Amino acid sequence: MPTLLDYRRRIRSVKNTQQITRAMKFISAALLRKSQDGVFAARPYAKEILRVLRSATARMENPAHPLMERRSEDRILVLVVAGDRGLAGAFNANVLRLAYSFLREREGKQIRVIPIGRKAVDAMRKRRYEFAAEYMNVTTRVEYKKAKEIAAYVTELYVKKEVDAVYVVYNEFKSVIVQTLRAEKLLPVPAETFSGKAESESSTKGAQGVEAAEAAEPLIDYIYEQPAEEIFAALVPRYVDAEIFRILLESSAAEHGARMAAMDAATNNASDLIESLTLQMNKIRQAGITKELIEIVSGAASTE
Repeated sequence: MPTLLDYRRRIRSVKNTQQITRAMKFISAALLRKSQDGVFAARPYAKEILRVLRSATARMENPAHPLMERRSEDRILVLVVAGDRGLAGAFNANVLRLAYSFLREREGKQIRVIPIGRKAVDAMRKRRYEFAAEYMNVTTRVEYKKAKEIAAYVTELYVKKEVDAVYVVYNEFKSVIVQTLRAEKLLPVPAETFSGKAESESSTKGAQGVEAAEAAEPLIDYIYEQPAEEIFAALVPRYVDAEIFRILLESSAAEHGARMAAMDAATNNASDLIESLTLQMNKIRQAGITKELIEIVSGAASTE
């Protein structure tokens, strides 16, 4: 049976752990704020690129680009974006579960993966998937330079026809409590993205329709120094860069939000455990005091 000393040691240990989880919660909250600021700061850039691309598309009879070329999806490249650290609840497990399901649905095709994040790299290596590349320590501090490097490698594989389609599996940030799992096609870029023809069709499809409706703005008649085709060809790769940068920022914010929620739950659970252990310790101490009183009374009665 545990003694009072055992309970005191256990309570002290849980309190130390609680201090750690509380500190990690505050750190995750600060990092989450920075990640959210990054997401909000990246949106105007992506929005303006899309606006100029739509304007250029409107001046072209047949918009075409190597990154928009559709092919039979026999060779697929999948980017799996997870975290570099744990202690984030089910964040990494959920992303990997969706990735496994996505890959199982495409069995029989030539599949290569690019895991982003240490957890994704370790998990995909255990499953023995063929790697096209791997990236670690990316989502801890998301930089546009790294996103551009990933985008350049992915687009190079697609242009050289080493892959026929590129998908990305990641966690989209909605709030601290809610993260939405996504499996999206990155390449080829749909022509409707720049033509705006699909906006009216997608206007009834929930959140995606809302985003499309927000992007559906009157076209601006820009004055171009270069031909519209030249500007279009230069901006399509930048659009892919911006998309990968956005995905990394979304995943980073979702990870920090999940970790903050997990550490908050751990801190609350530690409080409950301390309360339970204190109650058990007090019961044992009270039982010891009662036993000593009974022994004293019994000894006094026997002397009489």
